[in-house]
Amino acid sequence: MIRVLVAEDSAILRDTLVAVLDLEDGLTVVADVGTGAEIVPAALKQVPDVALLDIDLPGTDGLTAAGHLAIALPACRVLILTAHARPANLRAALDAHVAGFLAKDTSARELITAIRTVASGGRVVDPDAAIAAIETRPSPLTARETEVLRLHASGANPRDIANALFLSYGTVRNYLASATDKLGARNRTDAVIIANEQGWL
Repeated sequence: MIRVLVAEDSAILRDTLVAVLDLEDGLTVVADVGTGAEIVPAALKQVPDVALLDIDLPGTDGLTAAGHLAIALPACRVLILTAHARPANLRAALDAHVAGFLAKDTSARELITAIRTVASGGRVVDPDAAIAAIETRPSPLTARETEVLRLHASGANPRDIANALFLSYGTVRNYLASATDKLGARNRTDAVIIANEQGWL
């Protein structure tokens, strides 16, 4: 029997995952949690074979929790199930030594197969995310454009960025405009989204 822990902050999706997995012969959900902070304590208590984790969890995110789980319970294999199957997230997941990485549009049958594969020591990676990660091009941004865009992404306005980096207000605006143009973005917000998706920030 494969023991599974499910971590998903959407209650309806978590309940659905639990119901689907519990219907499958040879699988049983031993814990389900809605926050990242609950993952390790629940795993230590229930000792699952596989932890099925979302990335976007309240508090501790799923990738950070995966790293903590690898230390606390090395025998538990981690399978990420995310709506954000971006190259940057895939690379971060692999750095956290997860055994699987799937998009949330995966079918129930594919998910069950992936859980069995991971539990038996194999690895599973969403093919579209893998191809996107392989095809990811180097960042077209300069180091300064990246720094300015990263600060903008954190919520800083151009005047704050200028003060932090000892630049003029106009220079910061030029860097933001240049980064937006290089990324083919519609605006600064879109530029941040594109750069984040590619793992450039």
